[in-house]
Amino acid sequence: MLLATVVLSAALAPQTAPAEPLPPKPPPPGTTAPMEATPLPATEEPAPPLAAEPVPAVDPEPTPAMAVEPAPALSAEAQAHIDAGLKAFIRGRFSRAQEEFEKAYTIDPQSAAAAFYLGYACYKLGEPTRRMDPNKQRSKELFATAYELDPAFVPVWHTKTN
Repeated sequence: MLLATVVLSAALAPQTAPAEPLPPKPPPPGTTAPMEATPLPATEEPAPPLAAEPVPAVDPEPTPAMAVEPAPALSAEAQAHIDAGLKAFIRGRFSRAQEEFEKAYTIDPQSAAAAFYLGYACYKLGEPTRRMDPNKQRSKELFATAYELDPAFVPVWHTKTN
């Protein structure tokens, strides 16, 4: 009962007006005072709502960047070096893999696969070292070359086999 009396008396007590806000503190000496925001004048007429204009469905014209030609097939000799390099790479023998990929890239410098795998082997050789390792710099150049040669190239470990 005492609790109900306290709650009712608090609810029925006259409310006092909130205290006026404190004025802002002056800025410390040697600093500039922040600029106060001035209200923008109200416009008489509200802006009309933006209507969504229908966009006509038009198929874009194919551009050279959109049309990706398939990469030319590798020679049998270059493919044999890539296969040998991949076997060495999977076993963690990155120096041996680099040698094989280097041979494939020398035979076919227009091969995105040879450039990519050689770049990846160079990266793996430079990976445990500092960031400005020459192998990492070379891998960056080889990755760019591989992309220029064939932007649609996908390494064998990202392809599905059934």
